[in-house]
Amino acid sequence: MPSIGLGAWLATPPGAYLLEWEQRHLDAAVADLFGFHALQLGLPSLDALRNNRMPHRWLAVDIAHRLGDVVSDVSPSTCAVALNCDFDALPFDSQSLDLVVLPHALELARDPHQTLREVERVLMPEGRVVIIGFNPTSLWAMRRQTGRARRRLGLGAGTSLYLPREGDFIAYRRLRDWLRLLSFEVETGRFGCYRPPVHSEQWLSRFGWMESAGERWWPVLGAVYALTAVKRVRGMRLVGLVRDQRAKVGASPAVVRQQVRQCEAAHLAREKAELD
Repeated sequence: MPSIGLGAWLATPPGAYLLEWEQRHLDAAVADLFGFHALQLGLPSLDALRNNRMPHRWLAVDIAHRLGDVVSDVSPSTCAVALNCDFDALPFDSQSLDLVVLPHALELARDPHQTLREVERVLMPEGRVVIIGFNPTSLWAMRRQTGRARRRLGLGAGTSLYLPREGDFIAYRRLRDWLRLLSFEVETGRFGCYRPPVHSEQWLSRFGWMESAGERWWPVLGAVYALTAVKRVRGMRLVGLVRDQRAKVGASPAVVRQQVRQCEAAHLAREKAELD
């Protein structure tokens, strides 16, 4: 099976299996997130906001996306507006969104760092970001790397890469470090899709028992990860309180000077009394 784009790969049995897991996770992750404005970046095959109750929702598709696949129609019940824009230059005001969901958007972006900075810019304080990505330390990613190595060595031009040909996978811990530098606090994180990298739906079904076993025995080796983070605003100052403290500090020398004058006057009075 030759390597294909993400859109076509999602129509294969492993792609459908992945979409099913991600849809279940997102339905639970966004259900209790409240606000007014929510945005999904990329992957229109996934209805990331269908279980969210925010009144204003958008789906953005990167105009510079490298998928080469036809974008599917957007359900009007999911998004009020469908946008074509660059993920590293979002057409939203700063601190205007309450929720941003990125299903495989960072690993497919031209500049994942700038994309994440844009997400931080448009999110309101205490706003949430939900990110889904392929795990580069999974069995699926290992099979992809093996296929690439065989192709470079000329040992098999038709060797399957299993996963889509696009994208640079971002490690889970590395992504957490990026979020921490942007003042995000990770609330939840999990891995999923523990079945081995096989193409047939029949074999995927036979390995269904590996889901519960993987979550228990090798939880960080799932083919995909998902995390939710909240934007924290640090360094806030209470100006009124600072002014009061400065006023108190400024008044202290005057009190000391007054006490010194009183002591000097008392000393002079005693000397005068002694001379008399």
